[in-house]
Amino acid sequence: MESLVVSTLVVALAEIGDKTQLLALLLATRFRRPGPIILGIFVATIVNHAGAAAVGEWISTLLGPMRLRWALGLAFLAFAAWALIPDKLENEEQPRVRFGVFLTTVISFFLVEMGDKTQVATIALAARFHDLPLVVLGTTTGMLLANVPVVLLGK
Repeated sequence: MESLVVSTLVVALAEIGDKTQLLALLLATRFRRPGPIILGIFVATIVNHAGAAAVGEWISTLLGPMRLRWALGLAFLAFAAWALIPDKLENEEQPRVRFGVFLTTVISFFLVEMGDKTQVATIALAARFHDLPLVVLGTTTGMLLANVPVVLLGK
């Protein structure tokens, strides 16, 4: 249960001011259809964070307990410093609609989340807790807690 709560809180806090939150606002103001956008965020996050958590569990098998402890400690300190820096969308153009609102959201969120601080946090959380389903559920819940209000208010 600790893995679920910690994962939810870490990602919800890290997501504040993140580029995926800005993307959620952009999509909400552009399309004004919160249902498909929220569902797209959910699907993209589940897929992205499941892969990240799998990498985290794999890394934990490569390192011994002492190395893993140090690596995770340093990773969380670096993550805390990184979380203090707000993200910006690099390309402020409106997204083109080629695939519909849902698929545009899934593709956009999946790509923007690659290498993002919440993805890195998911890797570290999975390495720490060794509970892939609860970590992925927690990180996805944290992502939704931070982005659903933005989508609803952006509409």
